Amino acid sequence: MERVLLNKVRWLAGAGHEVIVVTTDQQGRAPFYAFPPEVRMEDLDINYSVDNNKPLSQRILSYLRKRRLHRSRLTQLLMAERPDITVSLYPSESSFIPDIKDGSKKVLELHFNRYFRLQYGRGGLTGLIDRFRSRRDVALASRFDRFVVLTEEDRKYWGDMPAISVIPNAALPMPEVSDCSARRVIAVGRLDYQKGFDRLIKAWDVVKRSSISDGWRLDIFGQGEWRDMLAGMIASRGLSDSVALRRPTSGIAREYAGSSMLVMTSHFEGFPMVMIEAMSAGLPVVTFGYKCGPADIIADGEDGIIVPDGDIEALAAAMLSLMADDCRRRAMGQKARGVVGRYSEDAVMARWTSLFEDLVK
Repeated sequence: MERVLLNKVRWLAGAGHEVIVVTTDQQGRAPFYAFPPEVRMEDLDINYSVDNNKPLSQRILSYLRKRRLHRSRLTQLLMAERPDITVSLYPSESSFIPDIKDGSKKVLELHFNRYFRLQYGRGGLTGLIDRFRSRRDVALASRFDRFVVLTEEDRKYWGDMPAISVIPNAALPMPEVSDCSARRVIAVGRLDYQKGFDRLIKAWDVVKRSSISDGWRLDIFGQGEWRDMLAGMIASRGLSDSVALRRPTSGIAREYAGSSMLVMTSHFEGFPMVMIEAMSAGLPVVTFGYKCGPADIIADGEDGIIVPDGDIEALAAAMLSLMADDCRRRAMGQKARGVVGRYSEDAVMARWTSLFEDLVK
């Protein structure tokens, strides 16, 4: 989301628009990516994330208190700035931004999908909260002047909403392109439930039982609360010689160029930016058919392979099929680069500027 935001505001600032990015939890840290100097950064110093490890009851009470503070400080900022357009990326402020009477048109932008709250399958009080919030999402999104989702697949899940638009993320050309010769598989994302890297490690365990995979390795780039658990899975399966958990890098283009395929095992996505980036760098993709994204982006069997969601054996077989066939892998990688034309930055940003101009009119 941060990378997508960076690309978008960089383009808008370059087109002469005044842009302010408002955050809640920077805690004095610089953004991971360097934003253009003409883009103003404002942090409200709410710091929701410091409560993540507290007991649930304490988290709820703290959240309610901080949400009131968040609303107060954001209201002050918007009333002072009087922007033409205010865009929420669906964190806590989405529930109260439409009530702030600063004169701006309010846009809600979803980087997940309609069912993202339910994908964890949680039980107990947490599960009840997930289901309650999921039911409220339709009413919440309907209060905005425009609601933007990332795929046609997701659009149909929201029902008949008159103010809904589909605008995908843009695919930027990569500075380096893979020739798909390296015996390396790459995966990129947070080390948490959503990205499903436990499923990837199980599939890699199957892959390594075949002689076809000799010399191949898997590098997973990311950080998150599952790091220790995933490291334990790798060690317990005897995969430490062929799998590594690597820290995030701002030079991910170089890592794509040094790989020969991307594998995605997410439980859900809104629009898989990693998939778009890797394809831009000439990598074929092997992926589960999760909601949402693969069906919109990949031509199955041409520039990637989609297998049934959760089918570990099918995922392993798809990886092995590309490992075994250098010509097919390279041909699919070449076709994958066509994603840049389908999702060019100028085409995507033209849709955003058209939306903004319509709202301002």
